[in-house]
Amino acid sequence: MLIILDRDGVINEYDGNYICSVDDWQPIPGSIEAMARLYKAGHRIAIATNQSGIARGFYGTDILDGMHEKMTQLLEAMGGRIEFIAYCPHLPDDGCACRKPLTGLLKQIRDHLQLNTLKGAIMVGDSRKDLEAGIAEDCQPVLVRTGNGKDTEHHLKTRPIPSAKVAIYDHLSAFTDAFLSGPGLEKSK
Repeated sequence: MLIILDRDGVINEYDGNYICSVDDWQPIPGSIEAMARLYKAGHRIAIATNQSGIARGFYGTDILDGMHEKMTQLLEAMGGRIEFIAYCPHLPDDGCACRKPLTGLLKQIRDHLQLNTLKGAIMVGDSRKDLEAGIAEDCQPVLVRTGNGKDTEHHLKTRPIPSAKVAIYDHLSAFTDAFLSGPGLEKSK
């Protein structure tokens, strides 16, 4: 199964500020191990991440590539692999088709992996825009409480996503535990 992960706040620490250097990119404890466990269990992993810090001039694609290389090396050292990383370098008001909650990043992943559809894939994120992008491409939405996740969970209680069943876990490692051990994801509204 394909598991699509948001990056900031799901895989790495995120406090709402831009991560502008390779040294500042730090994985959430257990996230790299969780990705390795998913891969070793036969699942495919892709990343879909908004990176408007590029358009804002906070860092360049060379720094972003360095962050992704660091993440990839940490994961490969544990026996895991990321099949594709899609990122949006645009500002929210640039009018691009890739910035989540739009689905351009997910379509890049679909096309790169030569899939006809993303139906049945899982989209793990910490924000509403991650969940909405996943739902728009028929992915099962999963919210983690790391990064912006606790705020997102609170807002979903007052403004739920229509007809969406969102599974919620404390962090990527908890999702991985549940996903690898059970027949289905625990769902909550």
